Amino acid sequence: MAIIFNEDWVVKLQERLSEDTKWKDFMKVEISNSYLIHNPYRTDVTVQTGTRYTAYTQAAIALTDESLTINTFYIASEVIDRADLAQSLYTKQMESADHMGVMLNEKVESAIYAQHAQVTDFDNASIGGAAGNITVSTSNIDDIITGIQRQISVAKGDALYERNGGFIVWRPADFEKLQSFMMANGFSTADTALSGGVKGGINYMGMTHYRSNLLTAGHLLAGVKKLYHIGILRDTYGAIVVNEKDPGLVSGVGITSRLDMGVKAWAKTKPLLFDVLVA
Repeated sequence: MAIIFNEDWVVKLQERLSEDTKWKDFMKVEISNSYLIHNPYRTDVTVQTGTRYTAYTQAAIALTDESLTINTFYIASEVIDRADLAQSLYTKQMESADHMGVMLNEKVESAIYAQHAQVTDFDNASIGGAAGNITVSTSNIDDIITGIQRQISVAKGDALYERNGGFIVWRPADFEKLQSFMMANGFSTADTALSGGVKGGINYMGMTHYRSNLLTAGHLLAGVKKLYHIGILRDTYGAIVVNEKDPGLVSGVGITSRLDMGVKAWAKTKPLLFDVLVA
């Protein structure tokens, strides 16, 4: 009798979900069973200048509580025909479990990019051109990088940038232009990997650069690492539900994995995260 190796499927799925990915490198990831993740913050205190024996003033500090809601979920579900199951080797099931993890990871990544309205616009005017979207080229790609760094500094984000580092996620065609610019300026790009084994990234001009074909059309993502927050529900992350009773009246076994998440750019750090508008 053909069977689903439930425990092994879960292990293989979780191995893929727990691997290093680009979004785990630049996002702040919190795995929690809470519906709301709170981020209370206080208004900044004003530092005063005085002379001896002169009075100072005290200002009331306001407390604001923002929250991230974990209320969006994505489902990866498949039915395996009983004959296919009987004729499949153990390794085929593990390949299917691994692929399910790949698809869930990619869905999380694309969902992050789809939230571009939460962050700060950065367009052609931000690099000294006319208003409108940026046409990325080898002649202005360095202007985009330095422009983002300038905006971080103007927003008083130097300390966070120096601590966490910065990042840009490029489209594949843009990343190719970046590589051409780097090679033209004597920088070797041969299989450069980030510490920690993050895939698809390279360090250059003080930023970590990634490429992705999952970006929303017309938008890149950039800014200071570990400020853009993603919450993932712990108990559904990497779990599966197996239905052995012919789901949908198909003679087979159903396997479903669900991922619940939410994404938030906090008000105080939004000026350090950028929606780079590109043509």
